[in-house]
Amino acid sequence: MLLLSTIINYIDRQTLSLLAPYLKLEYHWTNTDYANIVIGFRIAYSLGQTVFGRFMDRIGTRRGLSLTVLFYSVVSVLTCLARGFYSFATFRFLLGAGESGNWPAATKAVSEWFPKRERGLATALFDSGSSVGGAVAAWLILWIYFRWGWRPAFAIPGTLGFLWLIIWRRLYHPPETHPRISPAEREMILSDKGEGGTPAATRDPLGWRLLLKLPQTWAAVLAKALTDPVWFFVTDWFPIYLVAKGIELRTGLIAIWIPFLAADFGNFFGGWISGVLIKRGWPLGRARKAVIVFGGLGVTMLMPTVFTSRLSVIALLFALATFSYAAFSTMANVLPSDLFYSESVATVSGISGTAAGLGTIVAFKLIGHFSDARQAMGGHSFDPIVIVAGLVPFVAMIIVLFLIRNSEATRQGLVRSV
Repeated sequence: MLLLSTIINYIDRQTLSLLAPYLKLEYHWTNTDYANIVIGFRIAYSLGQTVFGRFMDRIGTRRGLSLTVLFYSVVSVLTCLARGFYSFATFRFLLGAGESGNWPAATKAVSEWFPKRERGLATALFDSGSSVGGAVAAWLILWIYFRWGWRPAFAIPGTLGFLWLIIWRRLYHPPETHPRISPAEREMILSDKGEGGTPAATRDPLGWRLLLKLPQTWAAVLAKALTDPVWFFVTDWFPIYLVAKGIELRTGLIAIWIPFLAADFGNFFGGWISGVLIKRGWPLGRARKAVIVFGGLGVTMLMPTVFTSRLSVIALLFALATFSYAAFSTMANVLPSDLFYSESVATVSGISGTAAGLGTIVAFKLIGHFSDARQAMGGHSFDPIVIVAGLVPFVAMIIVLFLIRNSEATRQGLVRSV
């Protein structure tokens, strides 16, 4: 169910980026105009993750995710009423606010249901919905657009969330109250959930001030803040990047979905290999760090794309980079549940999402400015942007490796041991 909610989340958000080359012509938008519309989404998405992270910790995953999916599905359908720059910006802002609850809620659900040896793969499963959703959206949205226009391309996918809600409300309950698990399963889940000190039933969420003093918090925050902007560059700018390279989207459709498919495999690879290493006796922190090193090195494959305009080579290099990013991203998403107890997981995940969103806003503003400024250079207008996108996750890798460690907070039982 978390996988499906993430797929739907990404189909709804990808609609604008896939239609951007056509909407730019219809409404005479520059790259800067488009960046500002996307930034409206990112502002709401960024702030909403911290707000909804705390919200999920207080009211629970089942109710919290139900409300957010209901809200953003309504907004997605209503986007077909947009008439220009300001109405698009408004609808995208509202969509960002609604969609921001998905990752904190999903991360919290993983911490509620899965022991540490399974959390990486469980996180990979729901996080892979971003790449599956992006790949599906490329076919679904453009197919609807070329037959019926852009308004149905927003409205029709928006109805998927309503169908998901019906199933979610019937299937999801916390393990403490779920009617369809055995006593042995419940005991195993709850014993892992409460490991390491204070019993889970009596542990309180950590306060904001204390959380921001912990290196574990900053490991989770920077792992996302310095990598998510690269992924959102691919999801929101890749069609425009291909057009700038002189590639027609009708003939280049395969290049749009291949990086998403590669990212899907990367999600599962990261979750699977870290779980294998843990089962072979590696400490949790060392297993996660090994995948982070792989991801940080692999994303540098974006940089050689500046030397080619061949569609097949661009698709291959972006696929290698997104595969590596997704492995890193799986570790970034699982870190809150690795490092913190369930009562604080959604809060830390939300803070991480806000930091990632703010980083993405800054990145998008710079992308819009520099791509417009270098527009006369044609296929090379995005070269500096792609080079920076390949380097930043490498820097993130170095910082996060230093911050994932046991500290005084670990000895006090405030956070989990790695």
